[in-house]
Amino acid sequence: MAETNHATFGGGCFWCVEAALKELDGVSAVTSGYAGGDTENPTYKAVCSGKTGHAEVVQVAYDPSVISYEELLEVFFAVHDPTQLNRQGPDVGSQYRSIVLFHDDEQRRLAEAYIEALDEEYEDSVVTELASLETFYEAEEHHQDYFEKNPNDAYCNFHAKPKIEKVRERFAAKVKQA
Repeated sequence: MAETNHATFGGGCFWCVEAALKELDGVSAVTSGYAGGDTENPTYKAVCSGKTGHAEVVQVAYDPSVISYEELLEVFFAVHDPTQLNRQGPDVGSQYRSIVLFHDDEQRRLAEAYIEALDEEYEDSVVTELASLETFYEAEEHHQDYFEKNPNDAYCNFHAKPKIEKVRERFAAKVKQA
């Protein structure tokens, strides 16, 4: 049986990040949810208010013998703009912040090094928050696999679809084969 590790990232709307990361070989599940705040059992409506402290995030279950944490970081940072503070595209508020929630010291170390190197590549400063994952709250069912369930949704076609296409083009060797 393959080993399963977990990674948790937030980079704007969780529908978009979820759809992009689900493309990767070695990823067995991507679950949309909330983390990084202090409100217990938050709802989508509460998180959207910006008052819970939580970000919209995804939790990725992956096989480290197929895809590494560093490779997940590379794809995650490629599908969002880590220099935008509390926003991604049209989504504005702390719930849409760029955040890496590490599960252990090794993930913290790898993410710190990746962000530091990335910061040197950008003209603007990388503002990605790095924090220990305290609790992950799974989002409501209708938010799971949203792009797959709503392929004609205008928001998804304008925002998620380009991220999926970017993953398929830029990371073709890491994409699941049909």
